[in-house]
Amino acid sequence: MDNSTLKLSYYIVFWLPVFLCFNFHSLFFYVKTGKVMIEVDAPIKICGDVHGQYYDLLSLFEFGGFPPESNYLFLGDYVDRGDFSIETICLLFAYKIQYPENFFILRGNHECASINRIYGFYDDCKRRYSVKLWKTFTDVFNCLPIAALVADKILCMHGGLSPELHDLVQIRRIQRPIDVPETGLLCDLLWSDPSRENSGWDRNESRGVSYTFGADMVTEFLKKHDLDLICRAHEVVNDGYEFFAGRTLVTLFSAPNYASSFDNAGAMMSVDKSLLCSFQILKSNPNI
Repeated sequence: MDNSTLKLSYYIVFWLPVFLCFNFHSLFFYVKTGKVMIEVDAPIKICGDVHGQYYDLLSLFEFGGFPPESNYLFLGDYVDRGDFSIETICLLFAYKIQYPENFFILRGNHECASINRIYGFYDDCKRRYSVKLWKTFTDVFNCLPIAALVADKILCMHGGLSPELHDLVQIRRIQRPIDVPETGLLCDLLWSDPSRENSGWDRNESRGVSYTFGADMVTEFLKKHDLDLICRAHEVVNDGYEFFAGRTLVTLFSAPNYASSFDNAGAMMSVDKSLLCSFQILKSNPNI
């Protein structure tokens, strides 16, 4: 291998992720999609957690059409657990840079330094590149949008509702860059879960952070804000998607055979122009 090839290889392996992070960070400060709560139109395809499962992410695009053939909204948790977190987040960043009006990504609870420092992403960056790269990613994560509103009728976030959320303007007023606090509105939007066992609000004992909310809270929230559906991720569900509260909330999880420990399918939700929702089911590739 000659010197020019070596230099090119070094550039691709080391500097491309840094370049992507720098540009993505700038993008959220200077373009319209830098809003904390982004507003997107249908048709659009919505995906849940992917957690570093790069080849399954490619399968999602094969199912739904590679950008910009289709518009996409991802609900967070791009890193940790899987073997290809860096490849996964870099591809998503590259698509966001290339197609800013067709490709949207929200923040998940794993796009947080205190979480991905523990669950694999930090170690991946340190081992393959540098701690500096991980810090650059962290700077980007701290600027990601928190929620999305599809056609004024479908509210999307990674986790769920919050007892502190009384008006959508509260989300729009969240200032960035921001780390994820241990309590409060931002924490809940990334960490809360629906509960079939309880009504109202209750402490989220299984996670040790945030709250659970009952079907009654979903019904009340949708009626108050004239919404049709809440779309969230954050939990493994066997079929890749699962309805709650009379089909007024849906959980999406897009990493099949999650962490090689769950025999789950992945799913992607397609929303057409009339806001009719359909689901594409993805099984894990056994040859990968």
